[in-house]
Amino acid sequence: MEARYYQKLENKKVKCFLCRHNCIISEGHTGICAVRKNIDGTLVTLTYQRCIAKNVDPIEKKPLFHVLPGTSSYSIATVGCNFKCSHCQNFEISQLPRDEDIILGEVYPPEDVVNDAFYYHCKSISYTYTEPTIYFEYAFDTSVLAKKRGLKNIFVTNGYTGEEALTDIAPYLDAANVDLKAFTEEFYKKICGATLRGVLETLKLYKKLGIWIEITTLIIPGYNDREEELRDIAKFIKSELGDYVPWHVTAFYPTYKLTDAPRTPVSKLKNAWEIGKEEGLKFVYTGNIFDSDGESTYCPKCNKKIVERASFKIKNMAIKDGKCSHCNEMIPGIWN
Repeated sequence: MEARYYQKLENKKVKCFLCRHNCIISEGHTGICAVRKNIDGTLVTLTYQRCIAKNVDPIEKKPLFHVLPGTSSYSIATVGCNFKCSHCQNFEISQLPRDEDIILGEVYPPEDVVNDAFYYHCKSISYTYTEPTIYFEYAFDTSVLAKKRGLKNIFVTNGYTGEEALTDIAPYLDAANVDLKAFTEEFYKKICGATLRGVLETLKLYKKLGIWIEITTLIIPGYNDREEELRDIAKFIKSELGDYVPWHVTAFYPTYKLTDAPRTPVSKLKNAWEIGKEEGLKFVYTGNIFDSDGESTYCPKCNKKIVERASFKIKNMAIKDGKCSHCNEMIPGIWN
């Protein structure tokens, strides 16, 4: 179908502004994402309703710890991505159009997605696994239907959505987990094929639009694990987004094209957790390791454990009506 968020230029070129790459695409070619193609001067999306993955996931797997804990999220994706991350954990589908020049996926209309979410007793739909921005039309149409029927909508994203597109979907988008992969332009250019500046601007727009966000940083030894850089990330979250915004620091495992770095030591992950706390963040979590304390939520006022987690499962929860059951402190998030 014809894509949204583009303008026609001379000589049958088009300019796409769905994401912050703002690709100028010649006739017969695709943008960086490899799934939006210029056909005779018209930009089309090649992935509309072409679902490559669908699963019922615990919402904690996104990871989202302050959104409907203990519930299931119906998760879908198409092929493609507007990043070229060397360490992509889902490269088999995210990089398929670029690496193999193939578009795969079954026809799966938005109505069926929403119906199946209800069938499996999910409370939300997550647009995840690859980058939801590049299948924005599909995600948008699905989210509108989902919202009408009382489901929450969630993006798991690299944070590169264009301003107009994100503003348009904001009334239907309840929450997002956004990767803040590093805090240097060098990392983003070399490892991801993008810019740090673009991600930071998108994060600030999420806050302005009132969409609940949680941040994830995958800590890669030798690439983005310097204490100074981790402190810069924590300081940015606190000053620009809010000290209540959860920060997930997660462990790296060698994959795809980034195999020269070792697994993240547990000590490095716990050090990052401590840095986040030292810089004033109220909610910091560890991930990709078994660490019940690092996965659990503590009240920032009375310091009692109010959500106890273990491997994506909720063992105990002491939050009622969004407040700590011990001291009545309001806990930011989406609890009902």
